[in-house]
Amino acid sequence: MASSDDDDHEHHHQHGSELSETQLRVRALETVLTEKGYIEPAAMDAIVEAYETKIGPRNGAAVIAKAWADPAFKKALLDNATQAVASMGYLSGVSDYLVAVENTPERHNMIVCTLCSCYPWELLGLPPTWYKSAPYRSRTVKDPRSVLADFGVTLPSDTEIRVWDSTAETRFIVLPMRPAGTEGWSTERLADLVTRNSMIGTGLALNPGEKP
Repeated sequence: MASSDDDDHEHHHQHGSELSETQLRVRALETVLTEKGYIEPAAMDAIVEAYETKIGPRNGAAVIAKAWADPAFKKALLDNATQAVASMGYLSGVSDYLVAVENTPERHNMIVCTLCSCYPWELLGLPPTWYKSAPYRSRTVKDPRSVLADFGVTLPSDTEIRVWDSTAETRFIVLPMRPAGTEGWSTERLADLVTRNSMIGTGLALNPGEKP
């Protein structure tokens, strides 16, 4: 009989959570490494927990929310994202150069890494499985509009779609458009509307009252 922990993972997996699928892979690797005596389970749990909740998408959401609420910070973020996020205490562990690209009614940005899976972990958390897949990496460059459609995003035909290719030295984060009806909201409330996919460009920020 499967343990309750396994049941929880299976439940999330059935509902299509990419992060939980990644966690399943981590658990499998953890089992192998633990059996060989290379790691302590508690240490692995702490690392996964940190990237999922503390070093994960919540960090990026806080950055986006501040940019929405503070015009001066938004300008700083677009001028030099590396320095802007550092001013909030988010520092890259590998000295990545971070670039923020802004979505507008005229232009929609998408992020990909065509060679591997370069990704700003400190702001977006663990990269989703699909981000690392060959189909996403190739199709996003060739036909980004159809990829967006796969994610349920349909843009006006006259909206330009620009694809940015991450590298080991340069990572990107999308500044999604601020949803209407959020005037006067606190940054904490705004951050709840920011999804990981909206910061990659495969999704949009949530509208007020909309659930992830």
